[in-house]
Amino acid sequence: MEIEYKNVYYSYNENTSIENIALDDVSLKIKSGKINGIIGKCGSGKTTFLELMNGLLLPSTGVVEVGDYILEHKKKISNINKLRFEIGYVFSDPKKQFFLPTVKKEISFGMSRFSYELDNIDKRIHEALKMVGLDDSYLERNPLELSNGEARKVAIASVLAFNPKILIFDEPTIGLDSISKKSFLKLLKILKNRYHKTIIVVSHDNNFIHKVADYLFVFHNRKLVLEGTKYQVFNDDKVEEYGITRPSVMEFSYRAMKEKGIKLGYRDDINDLIKDIYRHVS
Repeated sequence: MEIEYKNVYYSYNENTSIENIALDDVSLKIKSGKINGIIGKCGSGKTTFLELMNGLLLPSTGVVEVGDYILEHKKKISNINKLRFEIGYVFSDPKKQFFLPTVKKEISFGMSRFSYELDNIDKRIHEALKMVGLDDSYLERNPLELSNGEARKVAIASVLAFNPKILIFDEPTIGLDSISKKSFLKLLKILKNRYHKTIIVVSHDNNFIHKVADYLFVFHNRKLVLEGTKYQVFNDDKVEEYGITRPSVMEFSYRAMKEKGIKLGYRDDINDLIKDIYRHVS
C-alpha cells in the first residue's frame, strides 16, 4: 500500500498559535516494502504523524493517502476498521493497548473481529508468539502483569497475528535487553525481506535505527526537515542542529573525515569499521 502525506497540518484545536500545532505542512512518501525510520527530538511531531496514518487523528488541512483510503479534515471514513486492519500499530507503551485478561485473548482479539476461523486463530497465536521469542506458556498469563520487555513482545505478537500490510512501531526497543533487540532487528528484516511488509519505526535509539532502517525521515519543530538513506541523513551536518545523536559507528567515521580527512566509508557494524581502520593504517 502506498502512503503519502500532502501538505498535512494538524492542530489540537482551531487555535493556530504555535503551542497548539502538532504537525506543520508535512509532505512525504513512505517507502513501500522498506523499513522507514522516523527520528527527531521529543515534541517534534513523530507520534502525531503516526496517528494520522490510521485515522486515530484526521488532518486539520491537507490529505493523508493510504492505498485507496483518503484521510482528510472532518471526512467520515465508513470502513475505518478495515484500514486499521491493514495497519498494525504497536504503541510506545504496550500496556496501554491491553484491555483483556489473558495474552491469548489479547492476541486473538484483532482476528476475531474479522471472522478468522477458530483453528486458524489458534495457529496464528502460536506462530506470532514464536516470532517474538515467547512460547505457549504465556497464553493464560495476564498481560498487565508481564515485565515491560515481555509486554512489548506480546503487543508485537498481537499485531503480527492478523498479518497487516503495514507495521508501525513506536519506540519498540524500550524495555528490551540487548539480546531481545537483536532478535527484534532480525524479525524486522524477515518481515521486510520474506513477507514484503512496509515497516515504520519511530525510535530515539539511533544505534538501532542505523542497523535496521533503509530510509529515514527527520522531524524537528513539528516539520519534516530532512530525509534520505541512513548514510545521507546521519552524515548531514544539520543533524546536530536538530538535536540528533549519530550512531556510534557513524560518528567515528564522520569525525575521522571532518577532523583528519580520513575516509573510512560507512559501515553498519563496528567490527567492519575496525577492519577498515586496520586496512587504512597498515
